[in-house]
Amino acid sequence: MADIKKIATRDGYGKALLRLGSEHSDVVVLDADLASATKTGMFKQAYPDRFFDCGIAEANMMCVAAGLATTGLVPFASSFAMFAAGRAYEQVRNSIGYPHLNVKIGATHGGLSVGEDGASHQCCEDLAIMRAIPGMVVICPADSVEAEAATVAAYEYKGPVYLRFGRMAVPVFHEEGFQFVIGKGEVLRSGKDVAIIANGLMVYEAMQAAEQLTAQGYDPMIINMATVKPLDEELVLFAARECGKIVTCEEHSVMGGLGEAVCALLSEKLPTPVRRIGVQDVFGRSGSARELLDAFGLSAENIVDTVKDFLSKD
Repeated sequence: MADIKKIATRDGYGKALLRLGSEHSDVVVLDADLASATKTGMFKQAYPDRFFDCGIAEANMMCVAAGLATTGLVPFASSFAMFAAGRAYEQVRNSIGYPHLNVKIGATHGGLSVGEDGASHQCCEDLAIMRAIPGMVVICPADSVEAEAATVAAYEYKGPVYLRFGRMAVPVFHEEGFQFVIGKGEVLRSGKDVAIIANGLMVYEAMQAAEQLTAQGYDPMIINMATVKPLDEELVLFAARECGKIVTCEEHSVMGGLGEAVCALLSEKLPTPVRRIGVQDVFGRSGSARELLDAFGLSAENIVDTVKDFLSKD
């Protein structure tokens, strides 16, 4: 794994838009003056007549996207997660979610790994906010290949979708041609001792943790749960039955994201001990992406320590 290539998931998003633009004339892309950062600039260069720069006005952009959707077009509205989910929440809820319009929201620069931009731009609440909107599909892919496939799947789905991508280049472990199915998780490693359920960049951290745990005699199951809503309930219940204990890992607040979705399901259908690794009800701070992930416990080493402590307690 040492020589594995690293690509940001936002690059997979840009690549997917370019592909969709060539295959579907109904695809249009909107951006909030961030085309270079969100990677929608690829689409802009190829299809300038189907690209709309709405300026630094995300709330207005979401309303424009909603209007375009009512004409039969499939708009992808793009900005940083802090602005797509935060600044424009009311418009996403009332203009896109409430009428259940076919708008796709491409939110880049999610989580702590935004890095030096600091707490104001490190959105660790977006998955919780979007999960709460009725009918909104919420996806957080783990690598650029999955990001591209998830964006294509979002186009094929009829209804609103929130796609969360990262700024930081992360290891690519999916093979080209990977097929993404909304609402389906992915077992990356079978195991019996504990099930580690992760999404986003935390999936690779979990895979690295599994290598260390295996070397120490443990047998972890690793699950990539890119779709936070709708959750793959069948897979979560399977993991709980097989392992008896679950650890969730996300680059997001422990409140309202993947961990709470898993806990809510298990508390009602199969009570199971769970540990949640994520941002612990605090704001981020400025620093390099790697430094921040380590400082906030979003590392393979912390997953290993958490699992070992968890398994030591009956």
